[in-house]
Amino acid sequence: MNIQKLLEQRVLVLDGAMGTMIQRYNLTEDDFRGDRFINSGIDLKGNNDLLCLTRPDVIGEIHEQYLEAGADILETNTFSGTTIAQADYELEDVVYELNLEAARIAKQAAVKYNQKTPDKPRFVAGAMGPTNKTASLSPDVSRPEYRAITFDQLAEAYKLQAKGLMDGGADVLLIETIFDTLNAKAALFGVMELYEETGKELPIMISGTITDASGRTLSGQTLEAFLISLSHVPLLSIGLNCSFGAKDLKPYLQNMAQKSPLYISAYPNAGLPNEFGEYDQGAEAMGEEVRAYLDENLINIIGGCCGTGPDHIRRMTEIVKDYKPRFVNQVSVA
Repeated sequence: MNIQKLLEQRVLVLDGAMGTMIQRYNLTEDDFRGDRFINSGIDLKGNNDLLCLTRPDVIGEIHEQYLEAGADILETNTFSGTTIAQADYELEDVVYELNLEAARIAKQAAVKYNQKTPDKPRFVAGAMGPTNKTASLSPDVSRPEYRAITFDQLAEAYKLQAKGLMDGGADVLLIETIFDTLNAKAALFGVMELYEETGKELPIMISGTITDASGRTLSGQTLEAFLISLSHVPLLSIGLNCSFGAKDLKPYLQNMAQKSPLYISAYPNAGLPNEFGEYDQGAEAMGEEVRAYLDENLINIIGGCCGTGPDHIRRMTEIVKDYKPRFVNQVSVA
């Protein structure tokens, strides 16, 4: 069964945070380097995507923990898997391989669990993060006209990432944590170009992030403008992630659900960070906040972002069983 058909039948559960789980392993610089990158002149600790090449066992184990908790969709460990982001570590030349292996690791875990329970299909979403450069804003306040990256450079980087994810077996592409819609449009351009060249297409999920109570992205767009800006591409879903905890994200999901003709996804943080930047909200409390989404029929896909782990996903899996999927209104965003 394909993912679109399944979305017509029930609410799907996305996995939780990868970074939160990696932190629990207390990995060292040696883990990130492995044997292959032992001579790198740059500290590699913190480059979580690289673990797909140096500690694939850890990444595979994390995927399996989320599957065991009930996740229907696994995100690949590729949030920073572009040549743009990997340039900080001088690892641009391994980007295709990194994405290829990341998708293979997730796919292997999904297939393993599909064989255990074939009546519950699992899917791999190739995660494509926002990059650490923005096409709409200048990083230099004294030169507002300056841009650190061009649209074409972004499109090419995303195209290469998408190729690795597709070749590795991803079922869906997830362009996520979008704070600049122009970056997302470049990603979509690169993906569409790849589809045209290869003759192969995957469903595309879009997930934006808002920066404050104004309900706008970092580049200043309202959610309605965000929807319209991306409506030229056929999408499987659109939604929000990160930003806030589930309770504070709800008003913006209400707005999006009213205006979007697409399936809606949400994967909020485990509440708001404390004074140490840590997320304290437990699975039960977050689950009740997520239940409010379902009571109002706001979402089709639910998961967790910063601070969430298998316990959060397990609780969400239990809760969604009591609800029918959100009906997708055929309305125009224009």
